[in-house]
Amino acid sequence: MDSLLKAQSAGTRFWAVDKLIAAYFAFTTALILGWWRAIPEAGGLLAWHAAAIALLLLEIKRPNRTSWLFRHWYPLFYVAACYKEMALLIPPIRHGSADQWLANLDFRLWGVHPTVWLERIQSPGLTEILQVIYTLFVPAVLLVAFFLWSRRRYKEFQYYAFLIAFGYLVSYVGYLLVPARGPRFLLRHLQHIPLQGLWLFRGMQDTLDRLESAHYDCFPSGHTELTILAWWSSQMIGNRLFWVYFCYTLSIIFATVYLRYHYSVDVLAGAVVATALISATPSIYRRLQERA
Repeated sequence: MDSLLKAQSAGTRFWAVDKLIAAYFAFTTALILGWWRAIPEAGGLLAWHAAAIALLLLEIKRPNRTSWLFRHWYPLFYVAACYKEMALLIPPIRHGSADQWLANLDFRLWGVHPTVWLERIQSPGLTEILQVIYTLFVPAVLLVAFFLWSRRRYKEFQYYAFLIAFGYLVSYVGYLLVPARGPRFLLRHLQHIPLQGLWLFRGMQDTLDRLESAHYDCFPSGHTELTILAWWSSQMIGNRLFWVYFCYTLSIIFATVYLRYHYSVDVLAGAVVATALISATPSIYRRLQERA
């Protein structure tokens, strides 16, 4: 089928994911207007919001040869841009951080700081493997989408896009409510041994640091939350992939603490959010999609 015919067959009404992203944009636009003087880049952020929504409306209301592909894949780029803007929104809106509070919760729970305690099993080989697992987070989440797309299972693809976008945006709200940078910054003075890998560790960590900037993105653990959502959704592809993702999910949960990116309470919060989304999203999606 021609791409234009596909776009026309999709209709000119909003899909569930369109409504979700529009609602999030309305929320962040309200934040920008409310803290206009405190946010140095407020004008640029508002302009980006207006341009993004205008493009979305154009692709929905005026179907063209790019609309079919755009409407399925645009959440990937919009959600990524929303992550980057949180680094600009959180510092002027939320002064200070919740790191010490989260570290105290961890210590009360375990009687030790988990990242410090894990030094006893630290090794360059293990560090290297876990850093690779941690770095493959985004490709792992996207792989389910690519499988569904390649098999032309567009209905399942649309639901998965909604679920993953929902998961990311909920985590961004969490970052705003509980801003924290992680134990590798707060607890650095307590660590006795620096993390060392073999060949790729330092390059991967430095690359992630540049991409993530100075984000307050610990609570909840997006790596835990989104990987659980991808694992649960992988059963749409097949049982074998489901179990592969299960092993990967356990590995990345451990990696987030071992590599000192997250407190254990971040991980617990990510798992709770993922469970809530797995339970609630089907009915939410059905209601939003039926109206489309």
